[in-house]
Amino acid sequence: MFDIGWTELLLIAVVAIVVIGPKDLPRAMRSVGQWTTRVKRMAGDFQRQFNEAVREAELDDVKNEVAKLKKLDPMADLKKTIAKADTDLKGEIKKVDDSVAASLAKPDTVNPVPKTEAPSTPTPTPPAAEPSVAAAPSDPEPETVVVPAGEAKA
Repeated sequence: MFDIGWTELLLIAVVAIVVIGPKDLPRAMRSVGQWTTRVKRMAGDFQRQFNEAVREAELDDVKNEVAKLKKLDPMADLKKTIAKADTDLKGEIKKVDDSVAASLAKPDTVNPVPKTEAPSTPTPTPPAAEPSVAAAPSDPEPETVVVPAGEAKA
């Protein structure tokens, strides 16, 4: 913490012996030790209190989370979702029923197609195609016969 090396510590000891003297040095060292112990104890108490405060704050957060989890009801959420879907579905079915009832209540009327006069000029029809005969080959090609290697011509 203070980064005091052996050489600095030796220098402090020599100065203490010279300033305080060898006769009062043990009593001065005892009081410095007691003072150091008190400082360490106070630092430990402070750290303990700080850790306890942090732990209590974390425990409060944990207690709040547990309370939220206790209030959480997944079944109620599912019931709400299902009820909403049921209401939406019933609304859609009612719309379809209303539209079917409305279409059944209306008389069936067919809009007559206006008659148009036949064209005065007849449409030309293409002449029928004459059947074409495929030309047969005049010279057929000879067939090739494959003879297995084991059989020889005799």
